[in-house]
Amino acid sequence: MADSTGGSECWRVGVLFSETGVTAAIERSQLNATLLAIDEINKAGGVLGRPIEPVIYDPASNPKLFKSLADRLLAQDRVRLLLGCYMSSTRKAVLPVVEAYRGLLFYPTLYEGFEYSPYCIYTGAAPNQNSFQLANFLLQNYGNRFVLVGSNYIYPYESNRVMTDFIAQAKGKVLDEIYVPLEAQAKDFDKAIVKINRLRPDVIFSTVVGSSTALFYEAYWRAGFDSAKMPIASLTTSEAEVAEMNPAAAAGHSTAAPFFEVRATPAARSFVSAYKLRYGSDAPVTAGAEAAYFQVHIAAGALARTGSDDPRGILAALKEAEFDAPQGPVRIDPTNNHTYLWPRIARLDGRGTFEIVWPAGGRVKPDPYCIVPNIEDWSANGRQQMRAG
Repeated sequence: MADSTGGSECWRVGVLFSETGVTAAIERSQLNATLLAIDEINKAGGVLGRPIEPVIYDPASNPKLFKSLADRLLAQDRVRLLLGCYMSSTRKAVLPVVEAYRGLLFYPTLYEGFEYSPYCIYTGAAPNQNSFQLANFLLQNYGNRFVLVGSNYIYPYESNRVMTDFIAQAKGKVLDEIYVPLEAQAKDFDKAIVKINRLRPDVIFSTVVGSSTALFYEAYWRAGFDSAKMPIASLTTSEAEVAEMNPAAAAGHSTAAPFFEVRATPAARSFVSAYKLRYGSDAPVTAGAEAAYFQVHIAAGALARTGSDDPRGILAALKEAEFDAPQGPVRIDPTNNHTYLWPRIARLDGRGTFEIVWPAGGRVKPDPYCIVPNIEDWSANGRQQMRAG
């Protein structure tokens, strides 16, 4: 394979998404979207006449394997740009390697915030681009008594901390905080179901991830809880997780994200159609996939402007880089390497299809440190009333 560092035949990029393991379903959607974007760019003539060549490994949802494969990509395969990671534990495993080699990681996943690296471009949502909006929506439409249920790793703990702050601002109460193993089995949710039945909160906020998500929603459904009165709300339940559960178990529950497959603009329809043409009509298209898709186009634009994959030049070219993404126009904030995004909230119908019940009020500047963590701040609600449709 040609090296991408000077007059070579192709631009090589590393791709690290899990095709096996607990988060394979969502990460497979991100891998698919990455390859779709690369294919589109190559069919259009590549970047400065040179195609992009992905060097792909399967880290199997394992942080240690993510770290070793990132080292292999940067040290042996000589790539300088990496696209990948879903769980925060995998990002945190990869980032020290990227920083040591002075590479650049493009990370297309929502996360807990409170992080900055000059060697990472964050294209997924920060807390002020999904948690703020979801908290407002739930408090206005369902009540202020919450139970938090999450997988036992970094993101759920930190996300629940942020959500708890928002609930406290509204003089609400977290009745309990429950964690299950990352690779949970059905029996691991028994305790959560018993506690929910006893406490009867207004809302369950779920940060359960991966294949365990369907098990939780189906256990909740079998327990006979009414999703119209006591819904599960999540940032981590996407079309990929919903595809693994009974549609009846999904009905009535909500998710906040910048993109949903049902978005009907020309850019969104074009992306979803191209994705399903390539991967099948039943292939779920997720917000993580959309971020993985547009970040490739943003990276390619930076390559074209600099004529080099030197991360220092790419970073400079990315300052306020903008792209007409399927969710709407996005751009990189030069102050923190995060992305201006379009928060939305959607609720699942009886067919397991998301319906957008709160459209984006505008493009929201990323605030990964929640410097103004006021739930009434304009950036949290887009100046709109979030009434359920």
